[in-house]
Amino acid sequence: MSHKRIPKRKAAIAAGSVVALGAAAILLPNANASQDGASDAAAAPKTLKAADASDLASQLAGMLGDAFAGSYYDAESQQLVVNVVNGDDNNVIVQAKKAGAKVREVENSLDELESGAQTLKSEATIPGTAWAVDPRTNKILVTADSTVTGDNWDQLESTVQSLGSGMATIKKSAGTFKTFLSGGDAIFAGGSRCSAGFNVTAGDGSPAFLTAGHCTLAGNEWSDAEGGQPIATVDQSTFPGDGDFALVKYDDPATQAPSEVNLGDQTVAISQAADAEVGLQVFRMGSTTGLNDGQVTGLDATVNYPEGTVTGLIQTNVCAEPGDSGGSLFTQDGLAIGLTSGGSGDCTVGGETFFQPVTTALEAVGATLGGDAAGGAGAGEEAGAGEEAGAGEEAGAGEEAGASEEAGAGEEAGAGEEVGNGNADGTGNGLGEIIGNGVGNN
Repeated sequence: MSHKRIPKRKAAIAAGSVVALGAAAILLPNANASQDGASDAAAAPKTLKAADASDLASQLAGMLGDAFAGSYYDAESQQLVVNVVNGDDNNVIVQAKKAGAKVREVENSLDELESGAQTLKSEATIPGTAWAVDPRTNKILVTADSTVTGDNWDQLESTVQSLGSGMATIKKSAGTFKTFLSGGDAIFAGGSRCSAGFNVTAGDGSPAFLTAGHCTLAGNEWSDAEGGQPIATVDQSTFPGDGDFALVKYDDPATQAPSEVNLGDQTVAISQAADAEVGLQVFRMGSTTGLNDGQVTGLDATVNYPEGTVTGLIQTNVCAEPGDSGGSLFTQDGLAIGLTSGGSGDCTVGGETFFQPVTTALEAVGATLGGDAAGGAGAGEEAGAGEEAGAGEEAGAGEEAGASEEAGAGEEAGAGEEVGNGNADGTGNGLGEIIGNGVGNN
């Protein structure tokens, strides 16, 4: 997977009050029919969109019970691969195949992998380490950054070895695990900069947005221009601990924002929130590095940042840099997946990056994703998220600020001058080039 990058260009992130992710019983009614008309017992794996694969994985997890040992999305074949234990139980395999999955027999159950992760938590919670289950290898992938040396490295290595052969692998990362908070532009508090994730509707019906929880350590009041008037106030925040997310409510209750990721003169409509699947191709938008892409490499990741341990994250190979924190992780077809938390490396050398799942953040704060992706205000061209106040024309996400050409997350700040719909030389198609031409039709 190449990591394409579009330099910054007049763009900002916008996403609005959307519908909550509904029940996903969309595959199983037709799962008994294979594509080539074969019998149920010999049903071929179905070709699936990434979102449908995620839904099917959730259904199979419940259907197969203890036999389910994780799953991942094979983007090349567009198939869901399901790991099963107890391969002697032919009924388990038949059920998974009937549902449209490709079945793979493995040694380690989810319970065994989760037990191994608990051992790591109790014996090797060392700053600069992280671990996540990798269903492609059916092992726990343990990563140590460049600060883990000497006795700490020995402790980590011995803990991994104690889990037994075939249970975990360990690798070194050249960078340092850190949250991607920075001083600068985009959304500001206390002299620090982060990126907005997705606009949402709070449980009381008021407009709000999601960002990273560690961003709110800088302050409770946020502006969309450095030194500007506050437009939003932190309502709930979690970091460290069970996630890295925050709900920030717009101060103006009349604020509107479209359900989309805005990249200048091109947008990606956000239809719903969805769970990540290993192998899923994803795109990240942030105020420092703009648009970048990669794949999900692990789920339920634990990261030991200097500030503390965070659990339940998504691990990817998408690059990010300071200031990208809180920015949106989404798919080609408009699914909201995550919020940028932290990681190692940068967009020159690459690295590992971790994301807060949007689905668990929404559930925790009692908000819903959704809204009008086609128009209205929000981070729009004319009046932002309110013409006179809040995120309005002069101080919000409108033409003069926020996602504007001249301030806020505009030409000199936010997602910058060269992100969005073109390359640094003014050529290319921006997101269209990456999503439309650089990615398979998932």
